[in-house]
Amino acid sequence: MKFLLPMFPKSILSMSSSGYLHRRGDFPGGFCGKMTRLWFLVWVIFVGLLLGCVSVEGLGVNWGTMATHQLPPKAVVQMLKDNGIQKVKLFDADQSTMNALVGTGIEVMVAIPNDQLAAMNNYDRAKQWVKRNITRYNFNGGVNIKYVAVGNEPFLSSYNNSFLNITLPALQNIQNALNEARVGDSVKATVPLNADVYNSPDSNPVPSAGTFRSDISGLMTEIVQFLNKNNAPFTVNIYPFLSLYANADFPVDYAFFDGVSSPINDNGVLYTNVFDANFDTLVSSLKAAGFGDMPILVGEVGWPTDGDKNANLNYAFRFYNGLLARLAANKGTPLRPGYIEVYLFGLIDEDAKSIAPGNFERHWGIFRYDGQPKYQMDLSGQGQNKLLVAAKDVGYLPQRWCVFNQNAKDLSKLGENINYACTYSDCTALGYGSSCNNLDAQGNASYAFNMYFQAQNQKDQSCNFQGLAMVTTQNVSQGTCNFIVQTAASTSASSSLGPSLVAFTVVTVVLTMRLFL
Repeated sequence: MKFLLPMFPKSILSMSSSGYLHRRGDFPGGFCGKMTRLWFLVWVIFVGLLLGCVSVEGLGVNWGTMATHQLPPKAVVQMLKDNGIQKVKLFDADQSTMNALVGTGIEVMVAIPNDQLAAMNNYDRAKQWVKRNITRYNFNGGVNIKYVAVGNEPFLSSYNNSFLNITLPALQNIQNALNEARVGDSVKATVPLNADVYNSPDSNPVPSAGTFRSDISGLMTEIVQFLNKNNAPFTVNIYPFLSLYANADFPVDYAFFDGVSSPINDNGVLYTNVFDANFDTLVSSLKAAGFGDMPILVGEVGWPTDGDKNANLNYAFRFYNGLLARLAANKGTPLRPGYIEVYLFGLIDEDAKSIAPGNFERHWGIFRYDGQPKYQMDLSGQGQNKLLVAAKDVGYLPQRWCVFNQNAKDLSKLGENINYACTYSDCTALGYGSSCNNLDAQGNASYAFNMYFQAQNQKDQSCNFQGLAMVTTQNVSQGTCNFIVQTAASTSASSSLGPSLVAFTVVTVVLTMRLFL
């Protein structure tokens, strides 16, 4: 974003070589001096207001909607605008979301979920998808669509090759359909890939030795060739947090950007953080495939705030504070210095996401479930941290909570009732190292009962649990553990939640053990 500054006499203000405004001598006295001071104050206020809603150049956010109570799309779009966020990455092409983005100018990446990749192998279906989700918004004042994400991390090993043979044909059909619709010059198809599609050998674990994973090397080369042919970027998701989560011996400081005592030495190139090392491993992999100059887009990067001992507000603040400063300075990486296009993950917490990867999956947002900022940030990367602008006009359910009934006589079924509550709501904050990990037995029960009560829109029958629970108007939040009151705007997502006993096994087993110790 560029700004037009008020004009000043050259004798008063000039721009120094470092980019800072400075004065040449003191302001003259008298009426002219007072007017000059007045204009200077106006200018300071003007620039200050503008800087309050400016983000790093090219900075975007991921807007996921896997929540039991979604904020209205228009409220989310207004929140994006209020915080100067000009790019958003979606995980579908939902019509209500797209309609809210009409006329905003916000740059959009729409998406085709993995479960639709097979259908996109049919070219006619691909053309229909493009017509329904791209060209219908391609009008003056429509939606500024720039990318189509074809699938999301389709080559994860946990998918057991389910999408291995259908991703490239889907990518080709979507881009060809975009080209046929005459929007292919401005809208590019890409495949957001996890960083596990490339690696360095154990014998030489440095970025410069990076190549695509051996089992998909040929397929990755074909994908890169097609992306290059259509001037589309390579999209990768990089998560320093997951490096820390997956390896107890991983050096904590290496996940952040404020320096380490023992950097990785790659033939004289020093790496002080895992983000740079990961990114440059991809650069080397592309180079090895013959496409060393291909544009790279970071589709997801972020830090969760709950659900694990390393997922907390302090670490999230530390991570973003370092990342945003580097992006603002266009520092880049050792092998790819300069500007990097990045989408933060994510915008809002999603309490209906699968927790198969870990309890932290529901806590990636820089905003809480209700659109309230979690911690101070400066999206401009200048270190002027303050709370982001919250979502406006958010309605809440009444100030009521469901808690353990201390007068309950029969506690023999407490464990199974807690298990039921957590099956149909989000109890991930009760896990080891999480924000509600220090509750006592009654507190654990109260938290589980309340999360279910809120997920069910505070229906009276949802706070009974065979006489083990009761409704209170007293907020029982304590310490870092927040007993929420859910937002009033409910969506169909809440009615679509089904049993997920496997997903909650870790939480409920730990919780049940603590209840009876």
